[in-house]
Amino acid sequence: MTATTFATRAADQQLIQITGGHRLTGRIRVQGSKNIALHLYAAALLADTELVLHQAPKILDTGVCARILTHTGTHTHAPGDGTFRVVPTPSLRPVIHHDLGAKVRTTAVLAAAVLARAGSVTFPTPGGDAFCPRLIDRHLAAMEAAGAEVTIDENGRTISAAVPPGHRLHPFRVDVSTPYGPSLGATVTAVLLAARIPGESLITGPSIEPEVTETLRFLTERGVRAAWDDEGLHVHGADRIEGGEFTVAGDRIEAATMIMAATATGGTIEIDGITLSELPETQRQVLANAGLTLTSHDGGIRAAVGTDGLRAVQARTGPHPGLPTDTAPQLAALLTQAVGTSHVYEAVYPQRDTHVVPLRAFGADIAADGPPIRIHGPARLRAADVQAADIRAVTALLIAALVAEGTSTIGGMYHLARGYGRLLPNLAALGADITTTAAEARR
Repeated sequence: MTATTFATRAADQQLIQITGGHRLTGRIRVQGSKNIALHLYAAALLADTELVLHQAPKILDTGVCARILTHTGTHTHAPGDGTFRVVPTPSLRPVIHHDLGAKVRTTAVLAAAVLARAGSVTFPTPGGDAFCPRLIDRHLAAMEAAGAEVTIDENGRTISAAVPPGHRLHPFRVDVSTPYGPSLGATVTAVLLAARIPGESLITGPSIEPEVTETLRFLTERGVRAAWDDEGLHVHGADRIEGGEFTVAGDRIEAATMIMAATATGGTIEIDGITLSELPETQRQVLANAGLTLTSHDGGIRAAVGTDGLRAVQARTGPHPGLPTDTAPQLAALLTQAVGTSHVYEAVYPQRDTHVVPLRAFGADIAADGPPIRIHGPARLRAADVQAADIRAVTALLIAALVAEGTSTIGGMYHLARGYGRLLPNLAALGADITTTAAEARR
């Protein structure tokens, strides 16, 4: 059994127990951004010399990505101390490990980096959260536009992309927009391909999420040229990409989650490792409309509930600088304590409502009718035993449990461990009564 498999099974067998009713107050530091880091792990495959990423989050997905890189022959070391060290190999194995690749969402992005280096790649369909169908057609379109032939096996589970004999990847133009807006992942896939192709490639309809801009910052510091204009994103590839050192930005999703967890209990929180300006503009506005006071404090963020208390809001997720979809479930949990009827409209994915039914188990007045989620509050929440289906849903349930009367039990520790390295210790440091227990102990 591998260390990653053991850690996954151990997390699967853990339950979270929370006794609610404690006001959370204090100061914590956020981890490096999970979503940014996962894309930088793929970008690291492009480096020709040793690379060290700092502030890599200590999460299961970091370990999975390290093993994926190792499987390609890349010497990778992620000891859990915040560093992610990569020493490139001159001969890359063009395979994304099937079982490991099926555990993370960025599999196609990792595959694009391997394709850019090796000229071919075989990879599984991505894993990660499955709260709705999440297509990779724009990723494959970028690979094809760059000159690769893409085939999918008869079961639809394994994908191969390869440059025909006698040919090379070439500059390309690709549209990465979808009916729901720009594809973040496909934008990074196209960027990584273009970064290793001499000449200019054009990505139309690109995402401007921090995952994209931070990946571009990483690459431009290493000689790749990029420019935005009305046509889209122009990327001028480089024959060689140096390694060196790079620091992962603070996790804006964890920061927003901690803000909503503390203020749902009526507490005050100070957050280090991220600035107020790094929270998306619409995120700040929605939280302010909900009655929170957000201020810059000692280089970080201070958040508290205003004198008028929490109030209902009308919110809509959207591409950066809009309200991040990854904070919508937590926002719904916070709004169970707001006065009035709120609506949170999901506009990034066809739907995102895996948190709705378990929140009802706590006594929340919440319903989903397609993309919109309706929440009426304030609700008197009571302890519940619930199971989370994805990373952000589990944090929404944590927030409900922190507010609820009595002791709640939440399953889904695996999902939490995939995305948050210190969320439970941070909550405990703020005053939460929280423990983990083996699932077998409750049988």
